[in-house]
Amino acid sequence: MTKPTQEENSSAPRIKVRQFKVGDLAVYPAHGVGRIEAIESRVVNGEKHDFYIMKILENNMVIMIPTSNVESVGLRDVIGEKEIPKIMAVMKADKDLAMDNQTWNRRYREYMDKIKTGSLYEVAEVFRDLSLLKLTKDLSFGERKLYDTAHTLLIKELSMARNIEEAHMVTEIEALFAVEDEE
Repeated sequence: MTKPTQEENSSAPRIKVRQFKVGDLAVYPAHGVGRIEAIESRVVNGEKHDFYIMKILENNMVIMIPTSNVESVGLRDVIGEKEIPKIMAVMKADKDLAMDNQTWNRRYREYMDKIKTGSLYEVAEVFRDLSLLKLTKDLSFGERKLYDTAHTLLIKELSMARNIEEAHMVTEIEALFAVEDEE
């Protein structure tokens, strides 16, 4: 008897893996938005493989991604503009109170796992939680590093999706967490 594959077990519809072209923008999990600079063939272990050569816009890091591994590494398109209100709603939502009862190490691991998914929704949750924490106390070094990572990933992708300057996106997001003065 053969074991069913994941595709056969899954009730979710299969998403067609997108083929990127030179010049396309894409998001690489935990690194952010990049541009496909080239598609090159290389011989690895005696076999020819095609690779996307992607330059991350934030830091100019170059990543080689096998075209056959796009789905497994989580390479995806930049979100569409219609997704932005949903991302903003995630940031406006109440913090998950269950996180407050966990040790910092456990929260750190969970936050890193969310960032590594490549989902902007998960990155928005991390940013929201740390932004709210920042209102009540100074962030530790580790918290600050996660906050900065989530902030950078959000700002870059949201500004690209909306086709606006990053500074405008920063202002809009920071306004979500501004403390209102009592009269």
